[in-house]
Amino acid sequence: MKWVLFPLFLVLVSCGQHKSLPPPALKPDYRVSDFKGSVAFSEVERFLTSGSGVAGSPAASKAADYLVGRLRELGVQATIDEFSEATPAGNKAFRNVVGIIPGNKDRIVILGAHYDLKSGVDSFVGANDSGSGVGLLLAMAPVLESVSAVGGAEVWLVFLDGEECFVSYGQNDGLHGSRHLAKKLVAEGGVAKVQAFILVDMIGDKDLTVTIPRNSDPALMAAVFKAATEAGKRSFFSLCEYSILDDHQPFLDKGIPAIDLIDFQYGSAPRLNDYWHTANDTLDKLSANSLETIGQVILRMLNGLTPVTPADSGSPTQESF
Repeated sequence: MKWVLFPLFLVLVSCGQHKSLPPPALKPDYRVSDFKGSVAFSEVERFLTSGSGVAGSPAASKAADYLVGRLRELGVQATIDEFSEATPAGNKAFRNVVGIIPGNKDRIVILGAHYDLKSGVDSFVGANDSGSGVGLLLAMAPVLESVSAVGGAEVWLVFLDGEECFVSYGQNDGLHGSRHLAKKLVAEGGVAKVQAFILVDMIGDKDLTVTIPRNSDPALMAAVFKAATEAGKRSFFSLCEYSILDDHQPFLDKGIPAIDLIDFQYGSAPRLNDYWHTANDTLDKLSANSLETIGQVILRMLNGLTPVTPADSGSPTQESF
């Protein structure tokens, strides 16, 4: 990655001595216009062609392998975090895929999407749920890598397994991947390092209506609305009338700022959701323009995060001479 570089120190000459002033704060400067919805749409199409499946199935395992391979093709360090948990359908193996864009390891931003499919739906391909989020994160990778800032946050692209429940959401059904990752952050002392967890789910709908659930972090909600206003896209974003149980909730439960960017009006008419979890969730319902709107708003959000100074990041100080 490259980062916008500001002067790291200033040398003052006084009475024959040299002194370094504290370095200025630095922040990311991601090129928002570099994110193209057409690229994200192409990534969705590639993912759907490769195929996904219900959590714990051979198809889902193949999808995880595809995601790792695709991230590596894009130049991103990627690994699979495999774990097992009990479910109403028996013990299942889940595989979270994690790609890491290097940065200051003490400041982490996580962009998340689930990649598993809903069980029990005939001919279900999940173009929007979950393909749209997967495609958007993959298209984000080159943009995030192309620009950086000294001391800027490390960005994780996380593809979560087991979001969908087998029977009914509960302690042992649904949100498996997100609960596992949130617990892992707690166990490894990483909670305080995470500046934001930003979830994208069902965000490719041609008739884009992002309904941010009320169980999202207020500061991140404000950041989304600000970024959307700056982008001239405010009309596509609204506050949902209710809370939505999704992969952001386990992070909120652990004290991590989290938000869910989700369009929960995915259907044949306004305010309907009748394409959700049906065979009608197909690629023809998606739009590159919608994906571009979401991607560019997220990049504006990232540019607005609190800057980090090199001193905060543990970078070695430069002595004057």
